[in-house]
Amino acid sequence: MAKRRLKNKKVRLVAIGSALATGGVIITLLPSANAAEEKTPEQIMTLCQRAEVLNGKQQDIFDFGGHPIAGPSFESDNCDFVETKFETFAGPTEKSSIDFPNCEPNATEPSKVSITWSASASQGQGKYTVTQQGGGGGLFGAIGGSWLKHKGTLDLTTKAASAGDTEEREVPVGKVLHMEFTPTMQRMTGEWRVRIDADPGSFAVNPSPEKNFVAPDVVEGPAVLPGAAGAPGLMDGTSKAVLEDC
Repeated sequence: MAKRRLKNKKVRLVAIGSALATGGVIITLLPSANAAEEKTPEQIMTLCQRAEVLNGKQQDIFDFGGHPIAGPSFESDNCDFVETKFETFAGPTEKSSIDFPNCEPNATEPSKVSITWSASASQGQGKYTVTQQGGGGGLFGAIGGSWLKHKGTLDLTTKAASAGDTEEREVPVGKVLHMEFTPTMQRMTGEWRVRIDADPGSFAVNPSPEKNFVAPDVVEGPAVLPGAAGAPGLMDGTSKAVLEDC
């Protein structure tokens, strides 16, 4: 058996040498193209951002900062966002005004004050940084249709939503008043599904099967009340006056 193995190896080396000498083609067996290709969610999101068709819309390479010569170019054939859940919840409560004290030693009556308060929240917060706003709205622009179908929402390409008002209040003696605001937030859960079409191959190019990748995502933003005459609406939520001792 040892002699036979040595003989086969020698014949193979001679055949390769002959091919090199005569300009022949050497065929190298590569690992199976069907082997699973692992990618991180961030890599999948890059494939999605650089898809030829993003959520049913044909993209231009300039939409994601590409260039026909310097690159980058398209990296996948199709990417779609599929929504799986939508929910509304109370966001973090924040102080939305300065303090208005009625703490003078000789104060005997409530003081009347005009309080102007304001609050804001980031409109688009995705799980992956690549989903933040970019040229053409980036991937947030792509999921705008899914986001806007829910009542009281704002276009995700708008970076922030705000709320505010001016109110007349009374501050009791020995108290400090300030305003707080709790925004109504919304959360959309889903996944980005990326497809790279099968390649039948050609001369000197191995064929490759269709490849599919999935990256889960969670996008959050404030609920927004309808605006007047097409103007952006105010962020929905609850404001309240808070009294504390001097």
